[in-house]
Amino acid sequence: MMTNLPISNDSIGTLTRGYVDEPWMQSGLALLLLGVVAWVANWVAKRVVLKLLLRLLNHLPFRIEAEHIGTIVARLSNIVPAIVIQVGIGAVPHLPVQAVTFVRSLSAAFIILTIAIAISGFLTLLNDLYQRRPNAANRPIKGYIQLGKLLLFGAAAVLIIAALMDQSPLLLLSGLGAMAAVLMLVFKDTILSLVASVQIGSNDMVRVGDWIEMPQFNADGDVIDIALHTVKVQNFDKTITTIPTHRLISDSFRNWRGMAESGGRRIMRSLMIDQSSVRFLDDGDVEKMAQFSVLRPYLEAKRREIERWNAEHGADGTVNGRRMTNIGTFRAYVQAYLQSRRDIAQDKTLLVRQLAPSENGLPIEIYAFANSTAWSEYEGIQGDIFDHLIAILPDFGLRLFQRPAGSDLAGLVPDHIREHA
Repeated sequence: MMTNLPISNDSIGTLTRGYVDEPWMQSGLALLLLGVVAWVANWVAKRVVLKLLLRLLNHLPFRIEAEHIGTIVARLSNIVPAIVIQVGIGAVPHLPVQAVTFVRSLSAAFIILTIAIAISGFLTLLNDLYQRRPNAANRPIKGYIQLGKLLLFGAAAVLIIAALMDQSPLLLLSGLGAMAAVLMLVFKDTILSLVASVQIGSNDMVRVGDWIEMPQFNADGDVIDIALHTVKVQNFDKTITTIPTHRLISDSFRNWRGMAESGGRRIMRSLMIDQSSVRFLDDGDVEKMAQFSVLRPYLEAKRREIERWNAEHGADGTVNGRRMTNIGTFRAYVQAYLQSRRDIAQDKTLLVRQLAPSENGLPIEIYAFANSTAWSEYEGIQGDIFDHLIAILPDFGLRLFQRPAGSDLAGLVPDHIREHA
């Protein structure tokens, strides 16, 4: 592309000196002509060469990320006008040497930065192509890609500074080596925060609007700002907690974004059953519980299963046989009740399980997901479920376990003693 340009290094000054006599007019016309040539070179690179290259990529026999390649090539095409300006600025007449040197240094810095960004895009493309491999999840290379980008932009920064100072990069590196210890000591927090910010952004760990929970900082709320040194969290009591950015990398925290994106919020709560109220069911109890429409399929299936088992094992259905219990029937009722509610997600885990008994009773735990992630709606759904279950427990002959209160103990004292107390 450079060899086909209509002018050479000396043609700009020759054309301008032949038509005007004033030095400032010669310089202005030469700069204008140089700008036009740079614009034409940029137009040819992007409108002609880039389109032809993208069309060629789309017709290649193997699959390739044409969009990513197009972005990389588009960035590289920005080098063309910079090269034109860098080469042609020396032919502009009557320009000070300092101005020519500055423009050339600025053009060189721009070229270095453009190449670094293009290489970074190529590394991203390599990672995307690697993710298609079957074992990519077991052996990720994202960390190596990030390290490569860090080294790439570090080297680019050194080269850009050297180009702007018009000095050798080796001389600059030798000077930086003596100040490395001082810089690391002075800017320790900034360096830590910078590295943390890169990791947070590249790994998509935290976004503005995420609900995070970090107990060691008493943070439990929504992220409202992510800066270089701090992350601000607005707690649910409207207080603001400020967390150092690098602590999000060194310490653990919980991000509730996955729950919000899933569309369901977990319900995990137990009913503590008084174990002395657990018993077998007789025929009258079974007939009474058959009035619950959600229980009828379970009772019929369970009755057939127990009768078949007792017949096969010669059991009489009393001491040696199997019988239904009120606690098992209650668990079946809770399962059927939750499956009948529209505000409970049926495509997610739904369990009603019995946990290990303790001195506080027998826990019957509900593990399900509400269809809403809004706090108020979620609490309303959870409250409705347990209101109903607590109220219906006596119909199964079950009692909730709770520690005795003062009023319970007072009821054990005879009236005549309380009157004289």
